[in-house]
Amino acid sequence: MSAATFTAPAPAPAREPRIGLRGNLRHISALVRRNALQIKQDPESMFDVVMMPIIFTLMFVYVFGGAIAGKGNQGAYVNYLVPGLMAMTSMNIAMAVGTGINEDFRKGVMDRFRTMPIARSSVLVAKIVTEVGRMIVASAIQLGMGFALGLTLKTSVLHLLAAVALSMVFGAALMWIFILLGLTMKTAQAVQGVAMIVLMPLQFASSIFAPTSTMPGWLKAFADYNPLANLADAARALVNGGAVAHSVWLVLAWSVGITAVMAPLAVAKFRKKT
Repeated sequence: MSAATFTAPAPAPAREPRIGLRGNLRHISALVRRNALQIKQDPESMFDVVMMPIIFTLMFVYVFGGAIAGKGNQGAYVNYLVPGLMAMTSMNIAMAVGTGINEDFRKGVMDRFRTMPIARSSVLVAKIVTEVGRMIVASAIQLGMGFALGLTLKTSVLHLLAAVALSMVFGAALMWIFILLGLTMKTAQAVQGVAMIVLMPLQFASSIFAPTSTMPGWLKAFADYNPLANLADAARALVNGGAVAHSVWLVLAWSVGITAVMAPLAVAKFRKKT
């Protein structure tokens, strides 16, 4: 009688080692430094951060300012527009995260990370931290441009910093959406195309450029709960004064909700993809 032949079971796939908080922070710090060095080696990657706030501020003040505030009253429109543009700036920079993640996979950068004993989530968090830094630079340039055009701070510096911080929080939440989109779509162009189709209506059906009171009732109802409009209203109240609590709480609720839903989905998709 011949001996039975036994087939050894296939080894179970190696699980990602559990990494503590200190290790995660160390990995995030190292990856943020790597991302910053990449920006230093490629300063053209900051072109959108530097030029976009200047171009948008000048264009909307001098193209739409006269029509909305009256000819010769563009200065009054600056105080309305510039705080609202914080919402658009945070959205546009957040969108760049999705295209960046997609290109990193295409170039094989993520293949290198796959071989390293690092937490997968640290790669995504480091991307967000880096983009928040770019967002701070863009906000500083935008506010500088606003003050050059006649922006008047009617509250205090602390209120102004609170408006910037609020736009950072909301922008960081939006990044999780674009990260998931970048991990799902096949090309960076597809990521940008889908993002623009979704975000253009949100951007213009809001109070960023003009008061919602001039809109039809159905559109005004949508704009009043549009998160970009809520952020624009909150930043405007923090800069110009007025009731701020309602808009701030709405922005924070949107930020927490988006992060709570999209961050786990993005991390799970990233782990599956790597």
